Amino acid sequence: MDTDQFSGEMPIVPLRKWGRWVSAVVIVAVFVAFIASLRHAQIAWGDVPKFFTYHTMIQGLYQTILLTLACMATGIVLGVIIAIMRRSPNPVMSWLAWLYIYVFRGLPALLQLYIWFNLALAFKTIGVPGLFSVSTNTVISPFVAGVLGLGLNESAYYAEIVRAGFNSVDHGQVEAAASIGMRPSQTMRRVILPQAMRVIIPPTGNDFINMIKGTSLASVIGVHELLLSASNIYAANFRIMEALMSAALWYMVIVSIASVGQYFIEKRYAADRSNPASMKKVMGRSLNPHGLVRRMIGHRGAAQ
Repeated sequence: MDTDQFSGEMPIVPLRKWGRWVSAVVIVAVFVAFIASLRHAQIAWGDVPKFFTYHTMIQGLYQTILLTLACMATGIVLGVIIAIMRRSPNPVMSWLAWLYIYVFRGLPALLQLYIWFNLALAFKTIGVPGLFSVSTNTVISPFVAGVLGLGLNESAYYAEIVRAGFNSVDHGQVEAAASIGMRPSQTMRRVILPQAMRVIIPPTGNDFINMIKGTSLASVIGVHELLLSASNIYAANFRIMEALMSAALWYMVIVSIASVGQYFIEKRYAADRSNPASMKKVMGRSLNPHGLVRRMIGHRGAAQ
């Protein structure tokens, strides 16, 4: 065989990615068909912007944001406490934390909302015998029941997120802190938590977005959030789809704002992980065992 014909430079033939073109055409066709179907749907699109700015809808937006913040604050605080208890060497504390997670993560959020909202059926009053007592119906309002139901459910999931963050910290960091006499509480505050935040923050953003949408469950117990606001609007004028579309637009606005914030926070922490100098600046010298030693020596010298 004559090999001279192979001595020249071989031409580069680009790979034809027909699958990409076919999938793109299919996606565009489906999108166009969906938009066309919406145009021909029996929906008075002109009423959607009007309902979007109704006082009832704005009130529901306020309640949705307030309920989201209250539930997330409850979930984060209790989740961190339960995660610390889960890591406790005390078997009673560890078992109690495991049971808490098992119960509140195992029950549906909607069921928990119903239980808290109807708590007065089981306990007429709440208080300390001989000291004080108040009516359960007075304390457990629909909003409070929503915070308890969604917040406690979130705390069980968040405890596992925090525990995963704790487990991501190298055990050598903990041993280094113990070797210089740091108490477990100091180790948790100065060594474990700052490093665990890199793992904890991304799923926290996802949970926050899920909580925004999850507050719609509270409408079944009378919390005046976005979904109940839309229900009140279409109950008066029978514009069901128009009112629901207005609520859907508000949910998308809130979720979009939260997603942008999550993107920048995750980008910041991703940059910190890839830049050791930035990591040291953000988290402080407490993450460095040598920095811990220097700080502890300086503290002891000042005390003497």
